[in-house]
Amino acid sequence: MSWLDDDGDDDDLDYDEADIRVRPNPKANRPRTKRRPAHADAQTARVLGVDRGRYTVLIDEDGPDERQILATRARELRKQPIVNGDRARVVGDTSGDDGTLARIVGIEERTSLLRRSADDTDQVERIIVANADQLLIVVAAADPEPRPRLVDRYLIAALDAGMHPLLVVTKTDLADPASFLAHFEGLDNLEVFTSGTGAMPVAEIGERLAGHATVFVGHSGVGKSTLVNALVPDAARATGHVNEVTGRGRHTSSSAVSLRYVGDRGRGWVIDTPGVRSFGLGHVDPANILRAYTDLAAVAEECPRGCTHLPDAPDCAIVEAVAEGRLGERGPARLDSLQRLLATFTT
Repeated sequence: MSWLDDDGDDDDLDYDEADIRVRPNPKANRPRTKRRPAHADAQTARVLGVDRGRYTVLIDEDGPDERQILATRARELRKQPIVNGDRARVVGDTSGDDGTLARIVGIEERTSLLRRSADDTDQVERIIVANADQLLIVVAAADPEPRPRLVDRYLIAALDAGMHPLLVVTKTDLADPASFLAHFEGLDNLEVFTSGTGAMPVAEIGERLAGHATVFVGHSGVGKSTLVNALVPDAARATGHVNEVTGRGRHTSSSAVSLRYVGDRGRGWVIDTPGVRSFGLGHVDPANILRAYTDLAAVAEECPRGCTHLPDAPDCAIVEAVAEGRLGERGPARLDSLQRLLATFTT
């Protein structure tokens, strides 16, 4: 006997599919799209520090609800570097309570970038800090010995980024820095401070920090962290010593961190960076170096196309103007300063 009823009419049956449950396949049913949420409710925050994929950011800077929170980056930003000083757009839990984690969904346009490369032939840039307008270079008069070429490289990076350079020479009680400072006489916009035991110019340097975001750079062991602690008493940056055998300092800072400076003239940001022993310039545009010497740049308009402005450059208008005395008494020193920086970049 067949279970089929030959006399039945399937068209008369009433099938009810309301109780059928179909488990959807998200990958198959969700349409692919590159559109991202607008995040109109995002808040703008300053990135203060980066540590293993977590970002310490400041919400409502200088406002009544100013607070630090912890954030991670959104997946769509996984290929974009987020660095100290960035202005980030943040969503999610921005209360700052323990255990909360917000999300960075965008980076505002940067006003400046301090960059370096692994070496001069490497075109891949490493962004150190964003949106800073000053670069403070710390160098010791002795112990360890000053390295003019490294300072030159810092200056080139600052000029390329459009940042105002400052130079602090520490440990002047151990050696006279006059011969070292003679290398930089031709650079007008470089402000120089000297510091020794019991005579640290904290007030003078602090006046230059108010209203600015200043990046502190320097070779390990020159006293950079000591200076930061003097300017920002609650910074508690670790300080080290110089190895008596190698003459090198020990790294005491492992990552860049933003610290708030509060002084009589106002508030600013001190951005302390790890000490480095090399500073590649593979990303730098040499034209930005010349722009720092406005009088020389005006004369350079008469130079042949592709002129290097170095001593062996044929028909260089700057070299001829200095030789003829048309750039005054300081002309030779300024040309020497420019050529030294250009030579550092090209070698």
